[in-house]
Amino acid sequence: MYSHIMIGTDDIDRAKAFYERVLGVLDGDLQVMENENKTGQRRVFFIQNGGILALTQPIDGQPVSTANGSTIGFACNSGEQVKQFHDAAVEAGATSVEDPPGLREGGAMGPMHLCYFRDLDGHKICGIHRSAG
Repeated sequence: MYSHIMIGTDDIDRAKAFYERVLGVLDGDLQVMENENKTGQRRVFFIQNGGILALTQPIDGQPVSTANGSTIGFACNSGEQVKQFHDAAVEAGATSVEDPPGLREGGAMGPMHLCYFRDLDGHKICGIHRSAG
């Protein structure tokens, strides 16, 4: 459904190290590519299982800000992997938000394992595994 997700960062090296560690928990080969665009902003692209997460320095030269109400979700293969994803993020400096990682039942989409954290720049990230329990 989507081509890629791009988020801003004021510290591209710090953000790259964070996402290498966190995305390394997920299954699949993680490819990392870096480039600089025509106007001098550095970018890092993480490619895994057909999805792309891109980091960029803001093109307009303004400080990074996060979108209130926005969440970027990453598919995990098990409830255990949801917790590993969360724990790797927190160990790398993320802030855990909402409920602790675990099974949520009773929602319209059925039972699922979820975790939420804010990355080093404040972007809200979710790990999700839909399951029967």
